[in-house]
Amino acid sequence: MAILGIVVLGLIIAIGAYFAKSYNKMVALDEKVQNAWGQVENVYQRRADLIPNLVATVKGYATHEQETLTQVMEARAKATQTTLNADNLTPEALERFSKVQGELSGALTRLMAVSENYPTLKANENFIMLQTQLEGTENRISVERKRFNDVAKEYNGFIRSFPTNIVAGFFDFEKRAYFEASEEAKTAPKIEF
Repeated sequence: MAILGIVVLGLIIAIGAYFAKSYNKMVALDEKVQNAWGQVENVYQRRADLIPNLVATVKGYATHEQETLTQVMEARAKATQTTLNADNLTPEALERFSKVQGELSGALTRLMAVSENYPTLKANENFIMLQTQLEGTENRISVERKRFNDVAKEYNGFIRSFPTNIVAGFFDFEKRAYFEASEEAKTAPKIEF
């Protein structure tokens, strides 16, 4: 009887240790996901901070392009107002966030296209510097989104594998969404000459 009690106690301790180890790893992975999301937000904010300077520079040269400038600023305002909490990274919330950021990217693309019509603007030192910073920021956005997806994949794989999925379900750890290409990015643009 004493041996059975020791075996049962040992089994309870082993299961408890497994639960604790699994829980702690889930917390660590969840923190990595939240950190990666913070970096994504950081680079999107950097882009938003560059836009007013870029618009101000273009405005001085492209006075006939008020509609494009207004669209950029409206898209920027919408993008900065659309926030997403790292604890609420559902596919739907992430899709809404991505859509708003995509609208801003589209407005910036139109702004850059406008600059082609103004040779003195294209040669302006401030414009060149801002354009370079914006291009670098867009690259950072891509890198941080990929890092986020990598960390979310690691987290999702861990919480969904057996038997840690039991621990994850018990403590309400939920799958995180991934960044995906927008519908517009999935179709090649038509170029006509």
